[in-house]
Amino acid sequence: MSVWEKYIRQVEPYVPGEQPAGKNLIKLNTNENPYPPSPKVEEALKNMDPEAFRKYPDPASSVLTGALARCYGVDPSQVFVGVGSDDVLAMAFMTFFNGEHPILFPDITYSFYPVWAGLFGVPYETVPLDGEFRIRPEDYRRQNGGIIFPNPNAPTGLFLPLDQVEEILKNNPDSVVIVDEAYVDFGGTSALPLIDQYENLLVVQTFSKSRSMAGMRIGYAFGSRKLISAMENVKYSYNSYTMNQAALCLGAAAVEDTAYFRDTLGRIIRTREETKVWLKELGFSFPDSMANFIFASHEKADAEELYQALKKERIYVRYFKKPVLDRYLRITIGTDQEMAALHDFLKRYLGR
Repeated sequence: MSVWEKYIRQVEPYVPGEQPAGKNLIKLNTNENPYPPSPKVEEALKNMDPEAFRKYPDPASSVLTGALARCYGVDPSQVFVGVGSDDVLAMAFMTFFNGEHPILFPDITYSFYPVWAGLFGVPYETVPLDGEFRIRPEDYRRQNGGIIFPNPNAPTGLFLPLDQVEEILKNNPDSVVIVDEAYVDFGGTSALPLIDQYENLLVVQTFSKSRSMAGMRIGYAFGSRKLISAMENVKYSYNSYTMNQAALCLGAAAVEDTAYFRDTLGRIIRTREETKVWLKELGFSFPDSMANFIFASHEKADAEELYQALKKERIYVRYFKKPVLDRYLRITIGTDQEMAALHDFLKRYLGR
């Protein structure tokens, strides 16, 4: 080994879902929105002045934070934006999780959390879910250096009611509590109204799922002015220009189209509920997802074998080769036509 190799940071990276190339495939593995962004995004893109790309973007991201503040009824000083919610969450880890005690998050959850903890040298402990994959607020009543969990959780899709979120907050006044709401628009209730009551609460959301803009990489957070200011200080010490000009402009345009946003959400939720019905008829069981995916296990079919069979048919779902999770497939909700194709294949495969 060369001397310089000894000083390379060794980390176990996050493994993203497959991004298969080509056409004539059904991609239900990375929880993307099956519908295009708002028409206002396309209109804003056509009207963008190329001259804007010559200059650095606004480091304060004012056009986007302002649009988000108006949409959600908060002050711009309570909004932070970043390059996808992963960037926002990573910034939050760097900003808030610097104590001696371990941070806490569920043992079955978004698999990026332990990666960031390892990268930033943050001690952590995982908290087991109950037998039905649910978070138990009472398990978080212990000394910690911070708490983070998705709501709805991933990959289970289960939603923790707001009164239970508040129970965690009440019992951890000395820790920053991060509620990762990447999927909240598909059926949950946001913890956003609690930020004025709990100064230690950070609520993180994204444009990647409900706003159909995963390729644009836009994430945002709401919190007290003190929390947001601290994150801004870290951002300006790391990269002042995290958001590019196009993302700022197109993100603001998407936020302003409330009608389109509600329409596509309604379509996905309706398809999800219809999918639950026929999955049960085919012998699948799953937690009652409030996200844009279903975490399903079959009573007889092996999950990995089914995953491989689907892949041969150019139907991609997510399989996690980990204990407990390896009995399940995470299936993103696609269009009605895509879900019908999945349904037809599963009926043939299962002999129904």
